[in-house]
Amino acid sequence: MSIVVEHDKRRNEILEKALDVFMDEGFEDTTFQKIADRCGITRTTLYLYFKNKKEIFNYSIKLLLLKVEKGIRRIQADTSMSSAEKITHVLLDIISQLQKNRRILVVILDYLLYISRSNTDPNIRVRRRTIKLRHILSSMVIEGIKNNELAPINVKIADDYLYSFIEAAIFRLVVLKRDTVEELKNAAIQAVQRLKR
Repeated sequence: MSIVVEHDKRRNEILEKALDVFMDEGFEDTTFQKIADRCGITRTTLYLYFKNKKEIFNYSIKLLLLKVEKGIRRIQADTSMSSAEKITHVLLDIISQLQKNRRILVVILDYLLYISRSNTDPNIRVRRRTIKLRHILSSMVIEGIKNNELAPINVKIADDYLYSFIEAAIFRLVVLKRDTVEELKNAAIQAVQRLKR
């Protein structure tokens, strides 16, 4: 059991240091050797944990998304809240998680720009990674409409409207390098209020 714990601990340490390399070098210029050097290990040892830099990158994103999804599922299951309250809490939770994980967002944006330059559509990758989140937001909107808590609206438009706050948070945190997104949180709260009956 302790071997598994140590392995997971070492993987997380590698991920943290790899993020530093991705941030310093950019996705394109980061190499497996640079990650190994930053971790103070050989490439051979690094191969025991990850098969390449893309796997390290994807694993970092997966950990972030799992953390975000866990919080969302907890909010979604809370029967004491109305649909509008759930949607508000989900948006605020996601925006807070984005703020806490700004470092990986910088790397993700760099990667999306990298694949965009290589004539790959980044929208496909983003959609694949965010489909669960968008589905949860849509189901909360549908629940709110069915319960007469939200005005009857086009669910897809409402989903795009709500998701735009998440995209705005990423833009403000990464591109504009803002330290806080409190004004955006307040705007999200007001936006959900406008969806109510």
